[in-house]
Amino acid sequence: MAFKTLSALVLALATARLSSAAVSKRVTCATGQTTANAACCALFPILADIQANLFDGGECGEEVHESLRLTFHDAIGFSPSKGGGGADGSIFYFDEIETAFPANLGIDDIIDAQTPFINAHNITAGDFIQFAGAVGVSNCPGAPRLEFLLGRPKATAASPPGLVPEPQDSITSILARFADVGFSPAEVVALLASHTIAAADHVDPSIPGTPFDSTPGVFDTQLFIETQLRGVLFPGTGGNQGEAESPLQGEIRLDSDALLARDSRTACTWQSFAVDQANLQAKFRAAMAKLAILGHNRANMVDCSDVIPVPKPVVGKPHLPAGKTMNDIEQACNTAPFPSLTADPGPATSVPPVPPS
Repeated sequence: MAFKTLSALVLALATARLSSAAVSKRVTCATGQTTANAACCALFPILADIQANLFDGGECGEEVHESLRLTFHDAIGFSPSKGGGGADGSIFYFDEIETAFPANLGIDDIIDAQTPFINAHNITAGDFIQFAGAVGVSNCPGAPRLEFLLGRPKATAASPPGLVPEPQDSITSILARFADVGFSPAEVVALLASHTIAAADHVDPSIPGTPFDSTPGVFDTQLFIETQLRGVLFPGTGGNQGEAESPLQGEIRLDSDALLARDSRTACTWQSFAVDQANLQAKFRAAMAKLAILGHNRANMVDCSDVIPVPKPVVGKPHLPAGKTMNDIEQACNTAPFPSLTADPGPATSVPPVPPS
């Protein structure tokens, strides 16, 4: 009996070693990098090209912001009842149709910037758009390392109109649009973490490059703090659709962000991210993984996530902007108080615009 037990233990240990070896086995690409799947080797030259020539050597700047925006605008063009291919690159292949949709105003700039890279490499536009988005996010300190799956076929038709939510839409309408493709209200809030590294060029054309929070070059929780501040009228605002009151000079606030931060269906999720960087990273990564394969079957794709660079740690800690106090926070979650924060020292300052690329 003891011999049988010992034999079983030896067999189990041997099996474990074999399993571990299988999991750790990696492919060395012609370029020298290693990856878990040989199909992913084709991505390393694309990675080097876009880091050097699209993202200015690895900056978290305007092209990163716009590339992340493009991942959403391409992927959300899908509905089980209305059609569309989801994250299939249709916004590239049928750009004359989709860039004319009102919600896609200005998206043609990043499509034009990405076109030479798509044409230069053996990759579909659907794969490239999601790959560029994941690589770009990795340049932003504090960001999670996003998943990337390879294998989206070329789009065969344009997205139907009216599938991209707009900031002036009602919260009920926005949540219903996301629910149509399987996203919960909490996942919608998680996706909007993208606004922590974003800026608006077209919501108010008189102030291009205006960020949504005070740290647009860092993936942090400031969006979820600053959106909760009581607003003051933004100087020069002409009643632009989608633009709400802004809490800080030089910062813009979207209607949808302001309302989601205060709606009973989403306010507590919004507040939960205010000082919890790890939670924000995990939830954003999961929501983006779901978004990036809308319209596709995960089982038919290759996991190339290990090609995506590892982002640097977050810079700074959650704080109130200079000149603000906890009295400026507009409490919206009815089950927990807003976390106590201290303000940056000194007088209130203006948030600078994001420079164009």
